[in-house]
Amino acid sequence: QVSTGMEFHAARDSGQVLVAEEDGEVLSVTGKHVIVRNGDGDHLYQLRKYQRSNQSTCIDQRPAVVKGQRVRKGDVIADSSSTDAGELALGQNVVVAFLSWEGANFEDAIVISERLVQEDYYTSVHIEKYEVESRDTRLGPEEITRDIPNVGEDAIKDLDEQGIIRVGAEVGPNDILVGIIMFKEGN
Repeated sequence: QVSTGMEFHAARDSGQVLVAEEDGEVLSVTGKHVIVRNGDGDHLYQLRKYQRSNQSTCIDQRPAVVKGQRVRKGDVIADSSSTDAGELALGQNVVVAFLSWEGANFEDAIVISERLVQEDYYTSVHIEKYEVESRDTRLGPEEITRDIPNVGEDAIKDLDEQGIIRVGAEVGPNDILVGIIMFKEGN
């Protein structure tokens, strides 16, 4: 592994990791929080789970300590999606070779191993936020509903009873996220 020695500082200063505010002993560790006891009492550290960053990437902290472990002020107690063991994680190493291959890499294309794709080596999670408002129009109010005229059941299979995409649904381009109907003149 090649490193500069600054990966720990970069990770800690990024705000992506959770650091101990005081010396203490870890009392409890779950997927949602870490509790550390010191002379002032118990301190609850909430982990950030599947939160959207400003760049629409996913912030998902995971504990880096175990119950009974002693921590010092400034120690990393939770890693994030961009860190590992309290250090900046700069990705995966891969051996590459640039060469012609049956015309599949014409101009600026690159051919990669199918295994890299299948095993999710370079997959990242992105969170997009969409806001929809139903408005009152001169022809009547827009309605958020699952009952959308002229749309097949397959297109609305992941909408809940109110017409909003269910939590955990896998979506793609052109999928319906919210069903809204509005009145038009003559309808």
